[in-house]
Amino acid sequence: MNYIRQVCILLICFIAGTASAQQVVPFDGEFGPIGDKLEILTDSSCNMSLQEAMKSTRYKNSVDEFPNLGTTPYAYWVRFSLKNLTDGKTAGIQMTQAMTDYLDFYELKGDTVIRVNFTGHKRPFNNRYLKNQTFIYQIPFSAGDTRTIYFRAQSGKQLMLPIYLGTIETVLENSLVIDMLFGVYVGILMVMILYNLFVYTTVRDRSYLYYVMYLVVVLLTQASMQGYVFRLILPDYPAFADIFVYFSTALIGIAAIEFSKHFLSTKHYTPKLHKVSYLFYTLYCIQILLALLGYFNFSYTLMLMLAMFSAIYVLYMAVVIQFKGLRSAKFFLIAWGGFIFCVVIYVLKDLNLIVPYNNITNFALLIGSAFESIMLSFALADKINILKSEKEQSQMETMHVLRENERIIREQNVVLEARVTERTAELNNTLEDLKQTQSQLVESEKMASLGQLTAGIAHEINNPINFVTSNINPLKRDVDMLLNALEEIESVGLSDRTIEEKRQIIEEFKDDLDFDYLKIEIDQLMKGINEGASRTAEIVKGLRIFSRVDEDDLKKADINEGLNSTMIIANNLLNNNIKVVMEQAELPRVECYAGKLNQVFLNIISNGIHAIHEKFGEKPGGELHIKTYADEESVYLSIKDNGIGMSAETQRKIFEPFFTTKDVGEGTGLGMSIAYNTIKKHKGDINVVSSPGEGSVFILRIPISFSND
Repeated sequence: MNYIRQVCILLICFIAGTASAQQVVPFDGEFGPIGDKLEILTDSSCNMSLQEAMKSTRYKNSVDEFPNLGTTPYAYWVRFSLKNLTDGKTAGIQMTQAMTDYLDFYELKGDTVIRVNFTGHKRPFNNRYLKNQTFIYQIPFSAGDTRTIYFRAQSGKQLMLPIYLGTIETVLENSLVIDMLFGVYVGILMVMILYNLFVYTTVRDRSYLYYVMYLVVVLLTQASMQGYVFRLILPDYPAFADIFVYFSTALIGIAAIEFSKHFLSTKHYTPKLHKVSYLFYTLYCIQILLALLGYFNFSYTLMLMLAMFSAIYVLYMAVVIQFKGLRSAKFFLIAWGGFIFCVVIYVLKDLNLIVPYNNITNFALLIGSAFESIMLSFALADKINILKSEKEQSQMETMHVLRENERIIREQNVVLEARVTERTAELNNTLEDLKQTQSQLVESEKMASLGQLTAGIAHEINNPINFVTSNINPLKRDVDMLLNALEEIESVGLSDRTIEEKRQIIEEFKDDLDFDYLKIEIDQLMKGINEGASRTAEIVKGLRIFSRVDEDDLKKADINEGLNSTMIIANNLLNNNIKVVMEQAELPRVECYAGKLNQVFLNIISNGIHAIHEKFGEKPGGELHIKTYADEESVYLSIKDNGIGMSAETQRKIFEPFFTTKDVGEGTGLGMSIAYNTIKKHKGDINVVSSPGEGSVFILRIPISFSND
């Protein structure tokens, strides 16, 4: 206050009359803009005093209700005279451009300065007459009196002069309306923020989190540009409040682009356009740096350009992606299109191009961002519906695949049964054993899927059967040739020819028949049939050992033998790209339920092969190490794979019923639970050691002597 008094004392003097007549604005109590009644003087040196401004003849009459002085480093003097035509009501003047950096106010009665005020966005908030984010001045004067008003305005941002005149009551009412409208805007954004934050905590879709962050930045930016951050948060720190405007406007651009990229999946749909965003991020950082270095006008102009072009950039990406089939892009286009329209209106208003300043264009960003926040919430909600539909479609496709697999398995079973029945009666018993084994697997759900088992057996049996079937027809042909030869020799032997003639004819016939080669070929064909039959018998033996039809009986069994039969079953799962290393020690025979133990071995080996396939796919590198050893009391079996491994959480749950890490349709979650209970039934134990990415080791201990105590 002492500072103001000193300034008043210095300025209260009689100043020579001004060189030109001043605009006289009649004050009749009505509220409205007076921009077209102002006189404006450009001070390019920025150091003109009030006395010099009063004497200057370079004032120009304004023709706009809301003069737009652009983004320049100049200072501007504005003057007008008020004549009170009311019955002595107090006048109120309101300048609603909250971001004006410096605003000096002078009230003159005649040629005498009777009141001054120095305020602005870069000066302490307490300097203001009325504690409001806009600039409000109270002019008490009597009916018929005249007051001359001078403003000196300077800003590093867009400088507008939305000056209103009315009674002090109507000015305060207008300020209250502005506060209420902004409160409605804040309410809309807060509802959207809380709603989308709640949805994010429910569905965990990062699009909602990005959108919440974007809305928070939008709210802070608009509050900053409308002067509420300075008024309510940083009233004692004008420098911070001012730089926050430049920082938040850049941050809102970055947040908008980042949210749009994530929502529209630009990295997938438009990878080249996706990379353009980094250019905008660089330019926004340059804008902030310019403001920090004091180039406020340049920074603000760059901000306006970036706001327009980044909005168009996002709109263009949405259009391109919408044509590529992303349904949620339609809502995004509606929301972003409306927001861009408002951004363009706001920028054109600031640049004084085409669009004039008025209450609608001044609040264009508020209107646009409120509309955008609502529509984008609809877009995000629609995205949930899309994801839900895609999930349902995926489930339907999965069920279709499962049914198709079941059909293929049934067909494979029928084909397998028909081939075995047609080719050899000897395999009828084997087929019955297979059916019994399959029936036991389906009933107990304690082994790998029926489809894998059937395919594996078919693959193993089909190879030796081919030895038999491929040799039958050539053997039949050779036998027919021998029978024909016997008939021919018999015919020659019973003829009246001499012995020498008969020998000559028979030798010639044998040469024509290539008799020596025929004997060799018959011998090779018989060996092929014998090898096929032997291999088939070996597979059948392995299957019988594995199935253990007498598994309900407790008996002595060879663990190595059971393990070898299990590998015959699992051989088809290896796909010829997994290396199997077997280290089998001589083991004592174990008193056990052999069939149930074979099921345990197959469950663990199948899981190991699955883990290897998950890590290596069709590439080589997978290894399965199986080792057996024993001590005086127990037999031990170690099954080690170098697959994907398991986390600590998975290891804790692996033996729980129905727990599985496989996809739907690939596992029931009962295999390891059955394995655990089977080993416990034998009074043994099963341990697992695993690390993610390193593989797993299962170590089984089975007591040699079974005890029920």
